[in-house]
Amino acid sequence: MANKYIVTGGAGFIGSNIVSALNQRGDDDILVVDVFGKDEKWKNLVGLRFEEYLEADRFRFALQNDAVEKVAAVFHMGACSATTETDASYLVDNNYRFTRELCEWCLHHNVRFIYASSGATYGDGSLGYSDADEATWGLEPLNMYGYSKHMLDLWVLRNNLQQMVVGLKFFNVYGPREDHKGDMRSVVNKAFAQIRQTGVVKLFKSGRPEYKDGEQVRDFVYVKDAVDVCLHFADQHRHSGIFNVGTGTCRTWLDLARATYAALGREPKIEFIDMPESLRAKYQYRTEADIGKLREAGFDRPMTTLEDGVR
Repeated sequence: MANKYIVTGGAGFIGSNIVSALNQRGDDDILVVDVFGKDEKWKNLVGLRFEEYLEADRFRFALQNDAVEKVAAVFHMGACSATTETDASYLVDNNYRFTRELCEWCLHHNVRFIYASSGATYGDGSLGYSDADEATWGLEPLNMYGYSKHMLDLWVLRNNLQQMVVGLKFFNVYGPREDHKGDMRSVVNKAFAQIRQTGVVKLFKSGRPEYKDGEQVRDFVYVKDAVDVCLHFADQHRHSGIFNVGTGTCRTWLDLARATYAALGREPKIEFIDMPESLRAKYQYRTEADIGKLREAGFDRPMTTLEDGVR
């Protein structure tokens, strides 16, 4: 298997958008790695150009047996991204162990390694959203998904690999090619579907007095901006480390719902529903990426506004 790029999770949300962006640059010498399973994730690859597709278990076997040839860069977006997944052993193996094996292979072969971490590593946000190395050690994720990502970030720091690899803490990414994600779709995607079906968007009520209903806030980042960050670090090797990927500006769920209605030319109709009991203790009321470190690493493109991205 000799390719210029490897994109794991390449049929998934961010991964397929990376493949699309590479195609737009004229690159199609790409190995796509994923698990098609029984959903319709495969549709994300329709119309895209790539050299080969490999299921993740076969790729991992090839990697362990050194049957993968050197490439220019690996974009490791493959992971279980379900924040509600409770099988901790599966998450540790899939999100941490597999990522570590691939990282070690890249380091051994001097291949640029860019992996997806997550804003979920910040937990409830009480410790801030700084991606400085010294701030990372004490973070307390609220769910096992976030912890599985945090484990890899800590491994990178413990072994002083932050000068050689790139970890990207994606905040709330939304955009094309996420229809297959079910409950893990962005609220933009869900709101669009709700408006088309019923005309009404349903948002969770707030469980804290300092936040009114619908005024919980997130850092919403358009997927094409997230992809631009990935390509930035693939193209230049001067900067490495763990970086936040967001806009640096938080917006409310009401802002998001209104932007969706505005894009459709319709008047907002918003209802508030009770948050499921299973989510209440793990719910983030505020996220806002500190992107100063990303800017210092030379990524100076403006981020897409929520309204423009939704439109």
